[in-house]
Amino acid sequence: MQVPTHDARGVAVLAGLGGWLPPRIVDNDELSRHLDTSDEWIRTRTGIGQRHVVDPGMSTVDMAVEAGRRALHSAGSRDVDALVLATATPDQICPASAPQVASRLGLGNIAAFDVNAVCSGFVYALATAAGLISAGAACSVLMVGADAFTTLLNPKDRGTVPIFGDGAGAVVLRAGEPDELGAMGPFDLHSDGDLAELLIVPAGGAKQKTSDNPEDHYFSMQGPAVFRHATARMAESSRTVMERAGWTVSDVDRFIGHQANIRILHATAKQLGLPADSLVVNIERTGNTSAASIPLAMVDAVNDGTLQAGDRVLVSAFGAGLTWGATALRWPDVTPG
Repeated sequence: MQVPTHDARGVAVLAGLGGWLPPRIVDNDELSRHLDTSDEWIRTRTGIGQRHVVDPGMSTVDMAVEAGRRALHSAGSRDVDALVLATATPDQICPASAPQVASRLGLGNIAAFDVNAVCSGFVYALATAAGLISAGAACSVLMVGADAFTTLLNPKDRGTVPIFGDGAGAVVLRAGEPDELGAMGPFDLHSDGDLAELLIVPAGGAKQKTSDNPEDHYFSMQGPAVFRHATARMAESSRTVMERAGWTVSDVDRFIGHQANIRILHATAKQLGLPADSLVVNIERTGNTSAASIPLAMVDAVNDGTLQAGDRVLVSAFGAGLTWGATALRWPDVTPG
């Protein structure tokens, strides 16, 4: 990384926002034609009505480039010092996908690397990008969350196929002051590797590169246990962030949780004592887009007027690993690219 020539130390401020979804839409009725399920069954249990799915040949990098381009346009500048890509579906195991995204965006020889915290990836990568700025290693950072998660699914598994979609969302962070709208933090991050098997793709890595059992190459999820941990951990981390920010529940205008399941979102809000109308929700039309879900929800909330400049926003996510975390900000006056 080339260290900026002037002192970039400061608080990370959200200055740009963008999102992109693959054009192919798969609704619940289409899934019902080859899975033992129905639109009513899916909506009742997940809140999802449709999801966007990559076509053959479309990759995580392709989506990340589109979302990144829009975030840079939103920020009004292409001058960034680093790119952090949150993804669990890199185009290859090696090398990381972030340098390819930076190259295709024409960003030059900037620092670029991947972060894999699966569905918590956006919050983890956001903290990483903010850390680069607060350490003085970067004046501005493009942070992208992108996943082609449908490529990890068993097409015959009605427990996972209806839940996940593909997409990418991105933000630009710049060095600023703690009293500015858009100033990020505090952050709270956690993990529990003892429970890794609750959400896992067993084969494909160094431990088990291949398997005679095809199921080992697909993502599997223990739904009821995930539900319990997700609601408890997101609520716990959110409380920590509110305490560090000096907020009470009544101070929170909007809660943007990882868009995994509408019941998880409502259960988490209930544990926190937040009203249901404080939730930012777009899962009905996107499904669970993993690391992309929170920035895509932000884009939709700005576009429909749900998010307004000055709103106090609580953000929280939970994912495989297990990983979870939260952060907070006062929403800036930003228009998605």
